[in-house]
Amino acid sequence: MQERNITGAALAKEVGITPVNLSVLKNNRAKAVRFSTLAALCVALDCQPGDIFSVE
Repeated sequence: MQERNITGAALAKEVGITPVNLSVLKNNRAKAVRFSTLAALCVALDCQPGDIFSVE
């Protein structure tokens, strides 16, 4: 988000999720994420899924 100069509220609105849900995703508290949400985040941030998260 910082590299793309976009706020959490603006990103949440663009993706179609609530700012609270975006916060849950950002803070690694989500138990799951829908592929449609992941795809929308990638489009909004112009990135690939691997740029957003990693598997440990």
